[in-house]
Amino acid sequence: MNRSELRKKIMTILYQIFLYESDNIEYDVNSVIKENVEIDNDFVNNMVHGVLDNIHDIDKIANKNLKDWTIDRLGKIDQAILRMGIYELCYTDTPEIVTINEAVELSKEYSDEKVKNMINAVLDKIYHGDNKDE
Repeated sequence: MNRSELRKKIMTILYQIFLYESDNIEYDVNSVIKENVEIDNDFVNNMVHGVLDNIHDIDKIANKNLKDWTIDRLGKIDQAILRMGIYELCYTDTPEIVTINEAVELSKEYSDEKVKNMINAVLDKIYHGDNKDE
């Protein structure tokens, strides 16, 4: 699997976890990963655990850059895409343009036009801004 395909899996895993949390269903992160990815993959493990371990900081960054909106008002898929993008942009060495493009591509497939534009705008603001490590 290439990284784009793996990001789809990561989005699915995060979506599933966010649903479990909103419905107060117990889960094990590693079990959810194994349900979705046949073989152990460091990129998937690092991204999923990275988003979950840093979710409060990621949400602060998101909310600071969302105009008249908060991340908790977005759909679970949109939250997964935006949180992944912010994590990858702020916490990894993936080239910024790749991160933004991958998030936009996922949102083209899974979100509506308004949300796609919002995700693109937020990630672009973070990329050009000075607030990555807040």
